[in-house]
Amino acid sequence: MRSELAEPGEQRIGFKRHLRPQVVQGEAVYLFAEAGVTAIQGSHVESLALLLDGTRDLAGLLRDAPAGLTADEVGRMLARLTAAGLIGRRGEEDGSAGTEASLAYWDAAGLDPAEAVAATTASPVSIVAIGGTDRDPLAEALRRNGLTVTSGSGDLTIVACADYLAPELRDIDAAHRSTGTPWLLVKPIGAQVCVGPFFTPGDGPCWRCLATRLSANRSAEAHVRARCGQRGPAPRAAIGLPSLTATALEIASVEAAKWLAGLRHNTQRAIWSYDSLTMRVAHHDVRARPQCPGCGDPGIVASRAFERVDLTSRLKRSCDGGGHRSSSPQEVLDTYRHLVGPVTGIVREIRRNNTGPAFFNSFWSGANIAAAGDGIEALRSSLRADTGGKGVTPLDAEVGALCEAVERRSGAFCGDEARVSGSYRSLGDLAIHPDTVQHYHPRQYENRDVWNASHSRFQHVTTPFDDDEVMDWTPLWSLTERRHKFLPTGMLYFGAPCPPSVTSNSNGCAAGSSLEDAVLQGLLELVERDAVAIWWYNRTPVPGVNLDSFHDRWIDDCREVHASLGREVWLLDVTADLGVPVMVAVSRRVDGPREDIMLGCGAHLDPRLAARRALTELNQCMPMVCEPVDLGAFDIDTRTWFERTRLSEQPWLAPDPAEPVRDASHHGYTHHPDLADDIRVIEATLEERGMELLVLDQTRPDIGLAVVRVVVPGLRHFWSRFAQGRLYDVPVQLGRLPRPRHYDELNPIPLFM
Repeated sequence: MRSELAEPGEQRIGFKRHLRPQVVQGEAVYLFAEAGVTAIQGSHVESLALLLDGTRDLAGLLRDAPAGLTADEVGRMLARLTAAGLIGRRGEEDGSAGTEASLAYWDAAGLDPAEAVAATTASPVSIVAIGGTDRDPLAEALRRNGLTVTSGSGDLTIVACADYLAPELRDIDAAHRSTGTPWLLVKPIGAQVCVGPFFTPGDGPCWRCLATRLSANRSAEAHVRARCGQRGPAPRAAIGLPSLTATALEIASVEAAKWLAGLRHNTQRAIWSYDSLTMRVAHHDVRARPQCPGCGDPGIVASRAFERVDLTSRLKRSCDGGGHRSSSPQEVLDTYRHLVGPVTGIVREIRRNNTGPAFFNSFWSGANIAAAGDGIEALRSSLRADTGGKGVTPLDAEVGALCEAVERRSGAFCGDEARVSGSYRSLGDLAIHPDTVQHYHPRQYENRDVWNASHSRFQHVTTPFDDDEVMDWTPLWSLTERRHKFLPTGMLYFGAPCPPSVTSNSNGCAAGSSLEDAVLQGLLELVERDAVAIWWYNRTPVPGVNLDSFHDRWIDDCREVHASLGREVWLLDVTADLGVPVMVAVSRRVDGPREDIMLGCGAHLDPRLAARRALTELNQCMPMVCEPVDLGAFDIDTRTWFERTRLSEQPWLAPDPAEPVRDASHHGYTHHPDLADDIRVIEATLEERGMELLVLDQTRPDIGLAVVRVVVPGLRHFWSRFAQGRLYDVPVQLGRLPRPRHYDELNPIPLFM
């Protein structure tokens, strides 16, 4: 400290300019700053503090130090104050109030004021104004902070625009990446103005990373523009106030000055937004996308699909709520909370559905990509029109909503997926025939136009598959055969270009805190829907389950909540031949003109969790019928269900009176501490029945949360898919029917969920 302060030029020493000292004799020296107060105590600090007014160099301090205070003691005190960031060197300045305030600002920022001023005045800033924005007000704002504006190339470029998706920004981004010049975005137009982020070529995200996230959150706008044959963002009405525009430009000027001065912080990678109508200020994180075609490797996603999927040991760290997981719900939320946001988030928002009792823990996380339709009809409500979460606790439900939204987004077609062009016949034994997964009966094709016109799109029947038609195929890893096999891309990714003979759905899609977590959840969903389909379309009575036998206070509370709404609840055991307990929870109104029967399904190796899953899914759907139901808001199948269904006419929805009621221990359960072991148990059962387990890792590098699509050819979906196979054979094997149903004997009511 002594040598530093004794440099040529007799540097003066004083408290940082943003601090104001006040001495309380015999107590402490208090330093007042904008953000708080710092107290300094010591036997001689009060005397020394009076000398640290910036008028003395080291020699002057030693000369004027009180008697009894040695040079070594002064040096040690100065060293401690320097280490604490409380004092610094003072240079030559003009002493004006404006200059002092600016120097104090850089002191408060933790920078050397002289160096900061030199950097901001010596580094030229260039301006680009597009989309009707004005260059001159921005230049004036920059000059007010002492920055040098140039008409040529600068050390930093500030780009003012009316929309962060303006097409011109692609070329501006490319030009700056080619020269390595950082640039800053600002939107000074609109009721909500924005500043940031800084783009630093070679380090961090580029504009195309940002544009991908912004575009995904403006899907309705993209739909309208595409329908009208237009490209780029939709024009907006001119909105704003002069002072609001000035606010954005002044903040951009401050951020530019900080950047040039050398100040770096995480929020410079974010968009700062100010909503003038609500006075809300927010930061929206912008992160690099490793697969970005602008600044990353666009081949990452495709190459990953051609890698092996190896299950590793993954210990269960959370067994409460509705499943066994490799991370707790709180850990998942803490890790992936940044994915939630209306501007750059994967999930625009997560909010509780406040219709009905809070006990239901029904959370909403946006539109369901897997259920997207065409035109305005896509906006009509159905039970699966939105993504959401369910759970025993609000935290479980919130995390479930986040995971389901990420699952759907990760499974949406982006164009960088692994694809191989060919026909089923040309691919030989590498290809899986779509009929083994889609399961349409030949008779469904005969009247498909009439059927499709009179049912929701969930029950859509495709055209017959042509073995010689050339299309895109995507690899999945067969855990059974230990090799890659192929299914049409249009069956594996939502929105992928495909012929009308194939279609995608979310069956077997799952997100989890690890690959093993996600695979287990996807596999359980396949088992659940297979068992439910076998029960539903054959309309076979099944045993009820004694809810009291679980000795679960949450289940007791659940029944009480439904009873308070004038409803009764029961649980059915629809477990099929795979040994995995599958439950269906049913709730019926008993005091109204309609019964509004609702269902929830759940599967798990642990029957207690299968019951909880069925009940939480039931609760997730309950807000739809907690208030007077607007039947016109639902798709035709859901509307028909509510209008016509009565338990007296569908007795198979009730527990079979001829079967003893089952208790919680009926199926037995052996706990495995490892998720991979649970997967292997189910896999072995499937393979014993000649079925194959396939996995497609759909995890997006820019998201990180594990997402998979699990496929088991032969297992049935619970939508109206009536091909021969398990749907007809398993009821006979289980003794539920003496012979297989005929096609015409199947339940004509599609499962509406």
